[in-house]
Amino acid sequence: MKPYVALILVILLSACIKIKDKKPSPIVQGGSTPSLQQFRYTLSGKLSPSYSGIGRVGDNYIYAPNIRFPIENAPAYINSQVYGVGGLYGKAGSLCDRRNYQYPWHDNFCEKRDWGMPMCPSGKGHQGVDIRTATCDKKKYYAVAVESGRISYIGKYTVTLRGNSGRKYRYLHLDSNTLQVARGQTVRRGQRIGLVSDNMGKTKTSIHLHFDMKQTIVIDGVPKQVYVPLYSSMVDAYKRLLRGNP
Repeated sequence: MKPYVALILVILLSACIKIKDKKPSPIVQGGSTPSLQQFRYTLSGKLSPSYSGIGRVGDNYIYAPNIRFPIENAPAYINSQVYGVGGLYGKAGSLCDRRNYQYPWHDNFCEKRDWGMPMCPSGKGHQGVDIRTATCDKKKYYAVAVESGRISYIGKYTVTLRGNSGRKYRYLHLDSNTLQVARGQTVRRGQRIGLVSDNMGKTKTSIHLHFDMKQTIVIDGVPKQVYVPLYSSMVDAYKRLLRGNP
């Protein structure tokens, strides 16, 4: 065998060994701004995994039109905290597993929870959507006002925004020591509210933002203020964020 041919074979074999031995890290190390073409999401109401509950399949109505996406910058990932990797009922692993930080999005409104939910098929379920930030780092990424309005309530781990539209939005699990707003304060659309964390009072949760909205809906002929599905509204808002026109 000629010397230069042998040298080429050695180089190729070395490259193959390196590729084979390289294992993906289970921990998210960083995030980059995605394009609209990279964004993927499953259907509204299609919960994942399938045993996590029954969603409002086919309800693609945008209950909160033209709101800003509640996380300041992309990427962000809507998926279950309870049924995701590392969650209470999810696959074994770290809450920071990179499978929790990738597309496609999965709706988690109406997944199995104990709260009464008139708009969920089972009558009970998750009140909103859980959103992970770009990476598994707490107190690094800001949640922002989805519309202009007033901060009507601040609790141990809850901030409520009463929008000028009359809709009521809740932000859960923000770091309470670094909030950028106070009760009664008027805020503008896109203004920073606080840093996404794992704050849940004395009980820790995963690093994420729980975001929900109450709206008056006619149910069985009776107007009721209830939590409404926000997944389609989030998809719409996120697409505008990716286009640079949030």
